[in-house]
Amino acid sequence: MKRSTLGMAASMIVMMMTLTACGGTKTEAPANTTPASGSTTTTAPAAPKLSGEVKVDGSSTVGPISIAVAEEFMKQHRDVKVSVGISGSSGGFKKWVKGETDINDSSRKIKQAEIDEAKKLGFDAIEIPVAYDGLSVIVNKENTFLTCITKDELKKIWDKDSTVNTWKDVNAAWPDEEIKLYGPGTDSGTFEYFTEFANGKALQSRADYTASEDDNVLVKGVAGNKNGMGYFGYAYYVENKDQVRAVAVDAGKGCVEPNDETIGNLTYPIARLIYIYPSTKAMERPEVKEYVKFYLQNGAALAKEVGYTPLPKAMYDESLAKIK
Repeated sequence: MKRSTLGMAASMIVMMMTLTACGGTKTEAPANTTPASGSTTTTAPAAPKLSGEVKVDGSSTVGPISIAVAEEFMKQHRDVKVSVGISGSSGGFKKWVKGETDINDSSRKIKQAEIDEAKKLGFDAIEIPVAYDGLSVIVNKENTFLTCITKDELKKIWDKDSTVNTWKDVNAAWPDEEIKLYGPGTDSGTFEYFTEFANGKALQSRADYTASEDDNVLVKGVAGNKNGMGYFGYAYYVENKDQVRAVAVDAGKGCVEPNDETIGNLTYPIARLIYIYPSTKAMERPEVKEYVKFYLQNGAALAKEVGYTPLPKAMYDESLAKIK
């Protein structure tokens, strides 16, 4: 059964989520078995039993994949606790560089300043792409006039010095009705990526919009206002197709809709890689290393299950080789 991205994300926002695996019955071979007379037995050494905690934080975009991986991982390793929190990509890195977390989920690449800060505590980042995502520009289901939006129109609406209040301010053919805007907070990698694409400079944006790190707040805002507009990751759009509608984006080569194909081949203008960043220090602990290995071995299936576009197998294999 496909997991609910909406349900998982809602749980993540309520608290720093500690996932606990379901109980089960474990069958063990009898101890001290005596071999038959004249026979010999060779007992293979048992695999080391994992225990401990893996702390993950960061992007709300990557979070649903990390939660799905954690749930499956803990079914196999019942003495390992994996916690997945949501602070946004940048908010998560603020904790990660201090060594407060083991892995940061991020919808953008790590910055040099963050690398330098981590080095002060003696560790580095391992960059691991885990899936493709496409930022979806979404409007209310009752909006029938907007099917494709250009990069220039996005800039008119979202740029720092925007004076746009109504749709007509953007395009004379659009209604003279006030736009209600919804988007990620400033600690979000999605916010950073979108502002760089639309406005030409990362983090440069008008401030008079409803901001939240919880993508479900954005969904509800746009769904509840016929003049609503927002943006967030493609998986959240797929989960909420019955409430909101995605518009095609034209970056100069024609209108392209977000879907698995256009995101996977990067023809959708706002497609991107999303990442996890385990620290080299954390990877010295077997429970962290095994979690990351499990992530890469099962990431394609689990990413698809929660609505993301998997990477080619060769990319997962390359990352596995890197951590081994």
